[in-house]
Order: sequence, then structure tokens, then C-alpha cells
Amino acid sequence: MTTAQTITLDFDDEMASTRKLLELVPLDNGLRGYKPHPKSMALSYLATHVAELPSWAKMALETEVFELPVDFKPPEAQSKAELLAMFDKAVQEGRAALGAATESDMQKTWSFKYGGVVVYSDTRPKVIRGFLNHLVHHRAQLGVYLRLNNIPIPGMYGPSADDGK
Repeated sequence: MTTAQTITLDFDDEMASTRKLLELVPLDNGLRGYKPHPKSMALSYLATHVAELPSWAKMALETEVFELPVDFKPPEAQSKAELLAMFDKAVQEGRAALGAATESDMQKTWSFKYGGVVVYSDTRPKVIRGFLNHLVHHRAQLGVYLRLNNIPIPGMYGPSADDGK
């Protein structure tokens, strides 16, 4: 099994769990700007970020350096339908990039630059696994947002407290 195939096993599992949670995000009912704390991201921004993260595997495999513009303004989904479409597209792009990756591709280093400065650099397998961890982290935050709004949470790695009740 290649490195990319091994990562794909985790990718597929995490995407299935992530979609279950995104299907519950209430972007259409007035909670778009909900924040559990003033320092927290708004619900719509957090959900959109989670929806876009699967495409980062493509970015890591198709570039060797990514520079985020200082004036970058991230998109925000305006509806649940748009959020799910963004996610499905990102999953397809990330999955296709992983499916096409060779061992040679995976041995290359990828770097992230901001303001002209390299802030992170590592081998592609570590970068892509880091992106998956980043997605799981933000998905968990999103689960807290939903829980605080009395929205039942599906199980991710087994049953949740809400499953079967």
C-alpha cells in the first residue's frame, strides 16, 4: 500500500463523519453569526472552513509552496445547500489528488508562507495528515456549537450521547 493510499483510508473515514455533522449546521435559521465566546469564530465561518479543508490535500499535492495573501478574505457559505456543495467538491478534489499521488510526489516538501515568511514546512504526508487533524479539531468545535444550541450530535467514532435516543 502506498503512502497516499494509507492516508486515503483516514481521509475517507473523516469525510464521512464530517458530512454527517455538516448536514446539521443551521445556516438557514438565524444562527449564522452564533459564537459561544467573543473570541470564537462565527458558526457560518467555522462551518465553511470545515467544508473547505478536504481540498487542502489537493493544494499540498499540486504546489510546493502556498502563500496566503495578507488581505485574504475567506468565503462563507450562505446556506446549508451551499455548504454541502462546497464540502462535496472539496472532498472530490482532495480524494482525486490523493488517488493520483505517487510515492515520489509524497516525498516532496510543502511550505506555507504568510507575509512573505515561511511559517510551516514539512513533507507532504505530514502536511496532509496535519490538515486532517486540523479538520477534526474544527469539526469538534463545530460539534460544541451545535450541542450548545440543542442540536443532537451524531457519533463520529462510535455512538454519541444522542444516538438512539
